[in-house]
Amino acid sequence: MKVYHLSHIDLDGYSCQLIAKRCFENIKYYNSNYGKEIDQRLEQIIADIVKDKEESCMILITDLNLTLNQAKTLVKHVDELERDVELLLLDHHKTGQDCAKIYDWYHLDVSRCATKITYDYFLAQGFKIANLKKYVDVVNAVDIWLSDSEYFELGKVCMRLVSGSREVNRMLFSQENSNYIFSLLEASMEYLELRDANIVLDDAVHSLKKVFFMKEKNNTLENLVSSFVVDMLSAKKEQMSVTYNGYKGILTYSIGNTSIIGNEFLVRNPDFDFFMDINGRKNIGMRANNKADVSQIAKKLFNGGGHANASGGRFDDFKDSFIYEEIREQVQDIMTIGENSE
Repeated sequence: MKVYHLSHIDLDGYSCQLIAKRCFENIKYYNSNYGKEIDQRLEQIIADIVKDKEESCMILITDLNLTLNQAKTLVKHVDELERDVELLLLDHHKTGQDCAKIYDWYHLDVSRCATKITYDYFLAQGFKIANLKKYVDVVNAVDIWLSDSEYFELGKVCMRLVSGSREVNRMLFSQENSNYIFSLLEASMEYLELRDANIVLDDAVHSLKKVFFMKEKNNTLENLVSSFVVDMLSAKKEQMSVTYNGYKGILTYSIGNTSIIGNEFLVRNPDFDFFMDINGRKNIGMRANNKADVSQIAKKLFNGGGHANASGGRFDDFKDSFIYEEIREQVQDIMTIGENSE
């Protein structure tokens, strides 16, 4: 059986997946915030089940509550698959009460965090995860804010460990993002028994991050992250390419460190002429390496400008999305329109 696991994007959500990771070998992870992203991730899961041709699978949802409409739509899509698909939702948000009253696969308990609900559920199913109990108690203490708990301060450090780990873009590299978060959380478990564990772990966060990104030799975290990200971009560059007037570029979304990552990518990929990043605020950042004049592209298409090798602008008609292909299509469309208008 293959498990398709959708969870929230905080400590509680990733910790639920960390537990499922110990229970199932064949599992794919998805993460979402609330709102429209849940709908798109559920559609993505259904599409992946169809593509994978799985005859038996589970859709596991943790630390996210569904609206009645979302639950009805999910059930409808599952019924249309005409195959053995088990639905299981484990959550603690009170706003899911309406769904919990209707669907027997919707398990709601407002007294515990989702990680503890997930742990208790699969422990009762016979999975050998009892060694995670203390970690689960740490997550539970901070997620439902048990400030008198002995684990509360350590939980705060773990919470920030997740919220402060944005080095790997979740949209562009979802699997790598999950691996990164899991690596940090698994490393944090080594500190549970230490005296003043919260302080010792807090002191170690920078080193734990560097361990994940380091390949051969030590460097600054910024340089290690840049090299890691450029490796991933280089592997996916054809799927992420856009073209304008004979120039070939790569399009990223909210990549961060555009100057460092953009320049390193162009040096290592001379077959590309420019690097372009867009974010949810519709801002465009562009870099080149003495091939394309990105100031002219920014001026023509995005009412912007700057230098030949470093420019920016704004895509006023851009509609933000949680699906990268939809973003790339919008940018390529405006580039094609710009070409045809010259």
